[in-house]
Amino acid sequence: MYLEIVKNGGRFPCDTHSLEDGDRLAELLGMGLLVPDSDEPDVLVAVDPAQLADRISNTWQRQALDLLSRAVSLPLELQELSQEFHSQRQTGGSIEYVHGKVLINQRLGQCISAGMEEALALQPGGPRPPELLDAMIERDLETLERGTTMRTIYHASTRYHQPTRDYVAKLAGAGGQFRTLDEPYIRLIVIDRRIAVVPIADDMTSAAFIFEPTIANYLAEAVFEPSWNRALDFDGDRAVPQQVVPRLRQTIIDLLLAGANHRVIARRLGISERTLARHIAEMREEYNVDSLFQLGYALARASEGSPE
Repeated sequence: MYLEIVKNGGRFPCDTHSLEDGDRLAELLGMGLLVPDSDEPDVLVAVDPAQLADRISNTWQRQALDLLSRAVSLPLELQELSQEFHSQRQTGGSIEYVHGKVLINQRLGQCISAGMEEALALQPGGPRPPELLDAMIERDLETLERGTTMRTIYHASTRYHQPTRDYVAKLAGAGGQFRTLDEPYIRLIVIDRRIAVVPIADDMTSAAFIFEPTIANYLAEAVFEPSWNRALDFDGDRAVPQQVVPRLRQTIIDLLLAGANHRVIARRLGISERTLARHIAEMREEYNVDSLFQLGYALARASEGSPE
């Protein structure tokens, strides 16, 4: 229809259109390809599509710049709402419960990216999965480069895991501090002594984010710092301090005497049941006994200081 109007001189008297033309005329008017003549309002005039394209393009560019400006300012504009969302009224006091490992990691990332100055972590469970270490290393190096203090405690079994050693060596070279502890402990993360993160499920799929500086500082001082003082330095080096194996075996002895089964002991110490079995076998040989029952008896007597 537009081409027909152009062929007929670019003008179209409104009183000549049929009912069938109404929708098409409305569409052309809406697009701006037809406009009323300024001298004859009852006549529609065809508009140069190139001029129309320039005009629409300029309009869209202005809209795009406006959207870009709004996109840049949006996080700041919503910061107050976000703070309100995570306030006591929204999180059931000063504790926020997060379910699912993806959401837990996402929430941790938000806390870490907010100008963190200190991070303390008790990380049980033995060697870290290589893919997790690969995903974390760049973020952690950037965090250290910003001047953040990072101290982490692992189980001693991580000393025998090459990917974990490589990760620790790189971060230690950038200022990160690591130690290993040969005893059971629970997962704990403390950020700037203002936020504490603790698990609320054995499978680590739920966590409590405690936004209370008094509690976070208490956990740092009463749980993390004593554990740090008992732990042994770890810089990713292949050499294992001679205290590691005796201390690990003493913990195994303590747990056996407490009645813990092999699976529980292995999980608490971050080692495999096969590794645990090897330690027990070597201790049985050391104490010259044949059965686990005899080993337990010998260990009990030894712990009491009784003569053999």
